[in-house]
Amino acid sequence: MELSSLLEHHARYRPHATAVVFEQQRLDYRRFDARVNRVAHLLNGLGVKKTERVATLLPNTLELLELYWACARIGAVVVPLSPLLTGVGLSSLIKDAGAVCLVTQQSLLPVVAAVLPELATLEPSRVLLIDGAQAPWGDYAALAAAVPETPPPAADVTGDDLFNIMYTSGTTGLPKGIMHSHRVRAMYALLLGAAWRMTPESVVLHTGAIVFNGAFVTLMPAFHLGATYILQRQFDAAAMIETIAREKVTHIMLVPAQVIALLDSPAFDPGELASLQMILSLGAPLAQPRKDQLNQLLPGRFHELYGLTEGFLTILDKTDAVKKTGSVGCPPPFSEVRIVGEDGRDLPPGQVGEIVGRGPFVMQGYWGKPQLTAETLRDGWIYSGDIGYLDDEGYLYLVDRKKDMIDSGGVKVYPRDIEEIAARHPAIAEVSVFGIPHETWGETPLAAVVLKVDTSATADELRDWINERVAARYQRVQAVVIMPAFPRNAAGKTLKREMRDPYWAGRASRI
Repeated sequence: MELSSLLEHHARYRPHATAVVFEQQRLDYRRFDARVNRVAHLLNGLGVKKTERVATLLPNTLELLELYWACARIGAVVVPLSPLLTGVGLSSLIKDAGAVCLVTQQSLLPVVAAVLPELATLEPSRVLLIDGAQAPWGDYAALAAAVPETPPPAADVTGDDLFNIMYTSGTTGLPKGIMHSHRVRAMYALLLGAAWRMTPESVVLHTGAIVFNGAFVTLMPAFHLGATYILQRQFDAAAMIETIAREKVTHIMLVPAQVIALLDSPAFDPGELASLQMILSLGAPLAQPRKDQLNQLLPGRFHELYGLTEGFLTILDKTDAVKKTGSVGCPPPFSEVRIVGEDGRDLPPGQVGEIVGRGPFVMQGYWGKPQLTAETLRDGWIYSGDIGYLDDEGYLYLVDRKKDMIDSGGVKVYPRDIEEIAARHPAIAEVSVFGIPHETWGETPLAAVVLKVDTSATADELRDWINERVAARYQRVQAVVIMPAFPRNAAGKTLKREMRDPYWAGRASRI
């Protein structure tokens, strides 16, 4: 179950098969495995030990991909952080993880330098730059070139050892780092490769950020099977279409915003995409008309995945995509999904309740948060907080998303993080943040506020004030709405749904 053994296997038995394509670089499995060995030696040379955390603050790069495998090889724990993080949002996550090493690039160095004095576990010499030396920071490429490409000493990694910590959102309050073991990521490889019908001859293209958990649903199967993994620096619809046609890509994974951009691109031509065998949508609601359009133009390819990074999922297979319209599928083998009522008892088909699930993808817990872990993970079952129902055949239908979480272009945004910032404004008495529909991103945050007595502020002023202070760009609110009071239930609890639902009225599909 030690993940980097996958690379060793393909480097030995399929050394000349293409492993990774990134921009102008094409690496076979022997060469990619050698690069991973060098980075493993580099980390060892810095004194990084098994179980210690290595943080990355990078966009899609070849270095980020090889760091994932190098950390696995030495038993270090990789902590991928979004390059959109800034200030307290960045420092809080690095502190929470206790990272002893950080790999970034020069364009992000001012952000890192600003928070480095706050980070007791991180020495400047263990901050590495992938694109050149700048004292006192380390030169990643030079250090990697100075060490051998032979395998490092065995780290005795087991399936139960921690592979990575995935942070659900840039936070300013209580960050939640989801812990996944080598065994869980191996299950991603084994079970999802079968679900997507991948083979060693598959060509897998990924254009979204690989710092988010969704990337692993195609990344792990591709490297397990020895397929070709094409990584693009960023999403561009025209470039994606051109790459699919040129490389005969067979498998792609998209968030809804990318599906929309692909379908609406002037370069879109079903003939250019004829090689595709699987188109996967995940991470945010995709409107049903877009699903119908995709199934009409590129029939027999569409899959949809609903799931939580915490550890369970359902898959709407391409064979069910039309006949199970509106569903998000069923659990894969070795997994289960239930619908429970407020009393914790299972509900029959058709009745709406909380979605809970379990299976081989379940997290070890939230890093350093045993109480939060116990609230979410109970007797092996993940309680999602999402609401839905099962039909008579066991297929899942979502009724509402998690109470607070916003899915914006595949990025999970937690309203509490934004609310904590907004509540600091001297004119704001109360604030409630929720997601509203957005044609491109699926959802985007909106802040409803109640002003304090004898204070004044315009909605635009408040919006700008909040957006200047949030931890990451994807947390910026689209608008602020000033209300005289919030709707409440008998217990005095704010009824966020009553504020949000008018924005969703008439929406063709939330799923």
